[in-house]
Formats: sequence, structure tokens, C-alpha cells
Amino acid sequence: MTIDSRDLLNSILASLDRIQYISPEDIPNIDLYMDQITTFMDSRLRSSVRNPEEDKVLTKTMINNYAKNDLLPPPVKKKYSKEHVMLLIFIYYYKGILSINDIQTLLGPITEHFFRNGKDFNLESVYREAFGMEEKQLQALKADVTEKFKVAQEAFQGAPEEHADFLQKFAFICTLGFDVYLKKLMIEKIIDEISDPGKTDVK
Repeated sequence: MTIDSRDLLNSILASLDRIQYISPEDIPNIDLYMDQITTFMDSRLRSSVRNPEEDKVLTKTMINNYAKNDLLPPPVKKKYSKEHVMLLIFIYYYKGILSINDIQTLLGPITEHFFRNGKDFNLESVYREAFGMEEKQLQALKADVTEKFKVAQEAFQGAPEEHADFLQKFAFICTLGFDVYLKKLMIEKIIDEISDPGKTDVK
């Protein structure tokens, strides 16, 4: 394993450590205007975007489109609540892997039953539980990524030396990509079951 390869792995693992979990306590308890929402999201999720100098975490157009597609309840007097912010965080993480229809299917029942329901078990309860589980998975994810990296480093042993580094990176991407592909299939099957119970039985 070359120094460059080790640096790549360390960089990836370090980037996982920089992923920020936005706790309910981090979200303002007061209703916010759209500009305040985009500023808050940008301040908390900037480290997760691919090109921090260029990519937008959230824009006004995005928020309007989410509302138009029934992913987000409408604001009250142009102000968004803490629960709106929680839904936007869910949408932010899902939009890279799921279609708008799938996100609707997934978040529709959450919004219907837990958004401003006036009960002890509300949207914040759902949010806290969901993101709490994800935090606990980080160490397991880092171990899995490290193992996939080691497997990739052992690939293409017979390749020309000048192409070995690229091909090992390609192998690493393949193992990660296949993992994402399989998990996306599983997520879609679960969403199909939510949307139409029994549908997955006939596939």
C-alpha cells in the first residue's frame, strides 16, 4: 500500500468524522423566514457538500419546489417552524438517492401523523430517534470502508505498474458503488411496500 493510498483512506475516514449531526437542540425554537432557513442549513451542512465554494446546500427555489411537490407543509405567514427544518434535513439526505415520489411516500406519513400533532410523540421524537441511530452506525461504516479499501488494494495485481493506482481506485469505487446499488434496491423495495403493501411479493 503506497503512502498516497493510505492518505486517501485517511482523508475519507476524516471526512466521515466531519459529517455534522444536527441535533434538535441545534435548531432554533423560533419560526424562521426562508432566508434564515437557508443560512442555518448552509452553516450546518456546508462541510458535507462536494464543492464547498460552489455547491448550494439549500436554496429558495429548492424549498419552493419541495412545498410544490408536497414534501414540505406550507409555511405560516412566510415563516417555517423547527419541524419544517427537520423535514428539510431529511429531504437533504434523501434527495441524492431517492426520487421525489419516493421521498413523498416516505415522508408523507411522517408529516401526516407527527407534524405539529400536539402530542408528546411528535416529529422531533421521530427525528431524534432516526438520527440517533445513524450516529451509532458511523464506527461500523468506517470499519466497512476500511475493509473495502484493503480489498481494492489487493486487486489488479497483474496490471501494468503505471495503471495500478488508477485501477485500484477504480476497484474501490466499484465495491462502494455496488454496496450503494444494493442498499438503494433494498430501500426502494421497502418504500414500495409502504406505498402498496404486498407489492414486493409479486416482484
